[in-house]
Amino acid sequence: EALPGGQTRRLGRVETTPAALRAFAATLGRDDAVALEATINTFAVARLLEEHAGRVVVSNPMRTRAIADAKIKTDKVDAAVLAQLLLADFLPGVWKPDETTRALRRLVGRRAHIVRQRTRLKNQVHAILHRNLIQACPATDLFGVRGRAWLQALDLPVDERDSLESYLRVFDLLTEELLSADRACARLAGARAEVRRLMTVPGIDYAVAMALVAAIGDVKRFRSPLRLVSYLGLDPRVRQSGNQPAMTGLHITKVGRAHARGMLVEAAWAVRRSPGPLRAFWERVRARRGPQIAAVALARKLAVLAWHLLTREEDYHWARPALVAAKYRRLDLQAGAPPRRGQRGVAAAYWSTSTARDRDRDSGAAAEAAYRKLTATWSSQPRRATQKDVAAATGERLVGALPGRVAELASPSSALLHEVDHVPGHPRPRRGRA
Repeated sequence: EALPGGQTRRLGRVETTPAALRAFAATLGRDDAVALEATINTFAVARLLEEHAGRVVVSNPMRTRAIADAKIKTDKVDAAVLAQLLLADFLPGVWKPDETTRALRRLVGRRAHIVRQRTRLKNQVHAILHRNLIQACPATDLFGVRGRAWLQALDLPVDERDSLESYLRVFDLLTEELLSADRACARLAGARAEVRRLMTVPGIDYAVAMALVAAIGDVKRFRSPLRLVSYLGLDPRVRQSGNQPAMTGLHITKVGRAHARGMLVEAAWAVRRSPGPLRAFWERVRARRGPQIAAVALARKLAVLAWHLLTREEDYHWARPALVAAKYRRLDLQAGAPPRRGQRGVAAAYWSTSTARDRDRDSGAAAEAAYRKLTATWSSQPRRATQKDVAAATGERLVGALPGRVAELASPSSALLHEVDHVPGHPRPRRGRA
């Protein structure tokens, strides 16, 4: 408990059981405020405390510098720091999702966990082949029918054969679990308009759309697309010191929800194969910076595009109608909808004939050509730092807004800075020669 004057009083430790938490919550009143660190069960604890406390703040410990940068980090010290910051109203709180968003995040996390486990098993099988100097499988899919037959015919040591069969049995079990998770995701995705809206973008299927919707939650909490980009960790790190221009574009921050960021990068690699303005953007960046940076830049653009689509409640303007219909139909079948055999719809025409696919791709190609024409006159060389950029980094741009003598003293080129010999922690000003 924080007291006026910077003092704290220790009230004891509360067990994280429902009975103990309810007993502690019963001692709180509407005038009390409680601070919690974000962890796996924080929102469940907050839900119990909110029934009695007037205010419950969930803090991100990595964003609270008094905790993240502390030399001594214990539960007692962290609790005292949280209480003092909360009393001074200096404790930034994280957004608390509702129960629907939390359930969606759990479902997306469950599917992502199964995918990671299957990937680890695949790597173990490839490691067995590599240890025994076995060349690549002639089949396209090592874990398909032809690939399994090829694996069974291999001459392996007894222990390696037992390991291989064990990995394949667990892989088959996880495949069934993945199908079950996909059906649950598809049923939930089909009922959400924002998921179907994001699926109008080429390269984004229901899995990517679900990951984005789960990570974003209420899109209105992001006042601009740049805030969403920063939340997903796709904004560049900035390094600036002294009067030098800011260094940006070296690496992204990689903070926030890593799964949604990874899904956007995977979607970017798929978008580059579909004709449209997004592919033209990827090729333009790739020509200057390489494919890896181009994929990350395209993932950032997809995040910006998702913000606009969800905020305006509009579909993607350059969507390919036949492809979108095919993705919607695949989503319905994944959710358990009965097949309509013999009924020729837009989705069936897309997959059965190449003419329909070519006609559908022509609209995207026209938009891609328009984008290339627009950017043809843009410089292919990186823009040099100008005096305006240096002013933005050093604060000189704000000097004009300050009144009179204050502006003169705040200017880095004022006589005040040149009359002192040196200020510790700041670069020495260069003196001109007559």
